Amino acid sequence: MVVLNLPFCLQRTKQVLGPLSVMLALMPLPLCAAPMQVAALADLSFEELANIEVTSVSKRAERLSDAPAAIFVISADDIRRSGAISLPEALRLAPNLDIARVNGSTYAISARGFNNAIGNKLLVLIDGRTVYTPTFSGVNWDSQFVMLEDVERIEVISGPGGALWGANAVNGVINVITRKAKDTQGGLVSVSSGTQGSQGSIRQGGKFGDDGYYRIYGTGFNQDHSERASGVPVRDGWQNRQVGFRADWGNASEGVTVQGDAYNANVAAAFGRPTMSGHNLLARWNRQLDNDASLQVQAYYDHTQRDDPSLYRDQEDTFDIEFQHALPVTGAHRVLWGGGSRYARSVTETRTNVPVQLVNGSLVQFLYRYDPPSRSLYWNNLFVQDEITLSPTLTMTLGIKAESNVYTGVEVLPSARLAWKLSETQLLWTALSRAVRAPSRIDRDFRTSAYLPAANFTLPLIGGGPNFGSEVAEVFELGYRAQPTSQLSYSITAFSSMYDKLRSGQVPVLAQGGAYVQNMLEGRTYGIETWGTYQVSSDWRLSAGFKTLREHFKLEPGSTDPDGAKNLGNDADNTWMLRSIFNLTSQHDFDVMVRRVGRLSFPVVPAYTAVDARLAWRPSTELELSLTAQNLFDSAHPEFGDVATRSEIGRNISLKARWTY
Repeated sequence: MVVLNLPFCLQRTKQVLGPLSVMLALMPLPLCAAPMQVAALADLSFEELANIEVTSVSKRAERLSDAPAAIFVISADDIRRSGAISLPEALRLAPNLDIARVNGSTYAISARGFNNAIGNKLLVLIDGRTVYTPTFSGVNWDSQFVMLEDVERIEVISGPGGALWGANAVNGVINVITRKAKDTQGGLVSVSSGTQGSQGSIRQGGKFGDDGYYRIYGTGFNQDHSERASGVPVRDGWQNRQVGFRADWGNASEGVTVQGDAYNANVAAAFGRPTMSGHNLLARWNRQLDNDASLQVQAYYDHTQRDDPSLYRDQEDTFDIEFQHALPVTGAHRVLWGGGSRYARSVTETRTNVPVQLVNGSLVQFLYRYDPPSRSLYWNNLFVQDEITLSPTLTMTLGIKAESNVYTGVEVLPSARLAWKLSETQLLWTALSRAVRAPSRIDRDFRTSAYLPAANFTLPLIGGGPNFGSEVAEVFELGYRAQPTSQLSYSITAFSSMYDKLRSGQVPVLAQGGAYVQNMLEGRTYGIETWGTYQVSSDWRLSAGFKTLREHFKLEPGSTDPDGAKNLGNDADNTWMLRSIFNLTSQHDFDVMVRRVGRLSFPVVPAYTAVDARLAWRPSTELELSLTAQNLFDSAHPEFGDVATRSEIGRNISLKARWTY
């Protein structure tokens, strides 16, 4: 039996949530508690699993079994039974992603290669809101914190999605979808405390009017400092506090959603304490028309601010509006079209009091700035997609998106998909796509230099290229998805991607003001992604995933980049995972996940195997207690970075209580 020290956990939660703990103390206790919804996915039949609806492939609801893409769905129950307490850790459940924890606060997350801490070829959305930063076209994962108990599912597509989602959807799309307010009525308290950190969440849902529902929440997270291989602690702990709400009203034919979040986070560092804060507000209107036609309009405002004493202070304000219109189905054609406009104002303030470092016996002060310090960025797009029924079993989807940006003008992103329904339980599909990664501020405006105090001399190092253009990918995919028996289902995808105009550097030339980035790398990646699920018995389900990746890059003629493809990312040739979900009894769960990540090359990181296990007990329908062990048989291992500076990811044992009422 799991024994949970609830007073200790509640005390840690007060430390995590700070002022939000007052909500916990004042929250009324109901006379009649509502039962907790658990084991939702584990109780689904294979037929019901195949009928899970996804929206990220074609921007409309379709059965997972009919979606012609390499898409994996992380369900709410998957997240709960993993014991994950942060979004990056929950994403480890997707076998088509590469997840590497760099240190206490930083993650490198990608699909199909190019993995690094500032990866820029993976588009991430939270309830339709794009969360990548225009500073470097990537995601600041230390600022993206969602209340995992409110997540309905996470749709993970490996492969390009530019024809629908635009630039940056080059190697994949992660779409985090939270539950409707109607599905989160009543209250929830979640408390977790472990050897490496703690987490606490509070949520309350209610109803207004005849058809309106709402929820409000507060959540907090503490990640402890990491350590080097020598045991020396690293100041890189991570704290995040977030509050938010969601309101939905309407009916099946017409509905409105309004939601927002506000957060404040900070990370320990050797110099100062970088802080991150922000808030966002989103509104969405949907209307269902006759003959499968529909309208949707969405708008959001997003404010983010990062203040790093050793780098710069950055502030971004983004306004986005988009619409889509599904035309009435006419004959063999199902047409979806739409467009949107986004405006972002990015302002950076250079730091001059950055620390002086000792490099090769000389005192050096590294300075970073953006020139110009502020810039207005605009994106506009139009897209159209036509799903053409060629026969009762054969469908072709043609799509194209034209998207403009302030750096390279209009980019054209076409795609063609062919889906052949071999039987009710078999789908064969193939796709050809063109995707681009448009320039960001770091590609054009960034400047870095080294100041030598002893000589009173500034040496320009490297900066953004004045003519840096879009990186281009042309991708071929071939996939097969099947459910050969009532207990077994699987998916397999082979892909080949040709890349051109990839980001590269050059040897610094003092007379030219240092070096600048160029588009003088090209190459190819190819590989196989596969995953499947086997229902051993009514209480035991096994799932597995495997992927292989091969990369071949070369410098284009005339390039003087001294590092070549080493700066593009650091990726394993092979990774695999195996997961067991076992209901010991109606009140007890025992789940295990084994992950194997192959050796990384630039820099070298040894291969590792991680085993995570979770034991849960539900003494009542309202309360769940669980014990989770991460890296159970490995005291510590590195996942990313240079041997001299990287952190070791250690074993974590945590206790969690989840109470619904």
